[in-house]
Amino acid sequence: MKHANISIFVPHLGCPYQCSFCDQHVISATHVEPDGTTVQKVCEQACREIPKSQWAKTEIAFFGGSFTAIPQPKMLALLQAAQPFLGKDGFSGIRISTRPDCVPDDMLQLLQQYSVTAIELGAQSMDDNVLALNGRGHTAQQVRDASSRIRFYGFSLGLQMMVGLYGESEESAYKTAEQLIACRPDTVRIYPTVVLPNTRLAELLQQGKYHPFSLEKAVDICADLLGMFEDNHIRVIRLGLHAQDEMQQKMVGGIYHPAFRELCESKRVLKKVLRQLETMQSKQITIEVNPRWVSQLIGQKKSNIHILEQMGYQVTVVQNKQIEGNEIIVKDVSGCC
Repeated sequence: MKHANISIFVPHLGCPYQCSFCDQHVISATHVEPDGTTVQKVCEQACREIPKSQWAKTEIAFFGGSFTAIPQPKMLALLQAAQPFLGKDGFSGIRISTRPDCVPDDMLQLLQQYSVTAIELGAQSMDDNVLALNGRGHTAQQVRDASSRIRFYGFSLGLQMMVGLYGESEESAYKTAEQLIACRPDTVRIYPTVVLPNTRLAELLQQGKYHPFSLEKAVDICADLLGMFEDNHIRVIRLGLHAQDEMQQKMVGGIYHPAFRELCESKRVLKKVLRQLETMQSKQITIEVNPRWVSQLIGQKKSNIHILEQMGYQVTVVQNKQIEGNEIIVKDVSGCC
């Protein structure tokens, strides 16, 4: 079983800023602030639905707001409500998300006392100009400093970045990824920017001052980012926003696709194929791939195969269980009988 989360959303709870892109009620699909009773009910339901053999790989996760900026009595009430469901015969720990400027030493020491095991920081960008333009209220250096403290205290470090923010260029996105890699996170989440109504981004879009990346451009960039992180042994545990009807109905622009990660993985595999083809003259090829990655190689609606055929290649896909992960092997078969 893969790692799992029992997600409890705290929409905009504790956050002292209103970022350009933020409408947490839509993003998290919830409008109700949780309390201790909510936590208890969610955890009890999880106990009924998740096999006990899988509890050791399951965390209780507080997402959506800046958890460590919540008034401390409310934060502690949420943490205390989770305690009976942790330990040797319970779930493995607690995962939280928060801001880089809200994790001082004393807070981290407090979180240790309540079985918090993982902390995710909403870095979003490592370009100070982009951070300022989008009202983030923190700097790239604060991300570095917070990451260092989190690792020092023994927490698993997660970092979140957004692609396509106001003022961001393609180059800036790649530099953000490079700087996040230097922070040595255990996990990363990559979110393409969605424009929601009643946000600063919506105003800028309407005024013609903000020009989001196209879906095609975002997929191209995020395919590269996925490779950058994975090549550095950093797990990308989320690429794209959760598929939900409310998001699609309310968004007024930006980058969204319900299968965004699949698009990015498919693009990444295509790029690997094209790199290998640079050294080949033949137009008759086989592409060997692990069976689990056949769909990504082929692409949605056979898009990758069509691209290769338009370039003049005759393609045969061969499944090979000996190939690891998403690696591929391209062979020239022009001389075969």
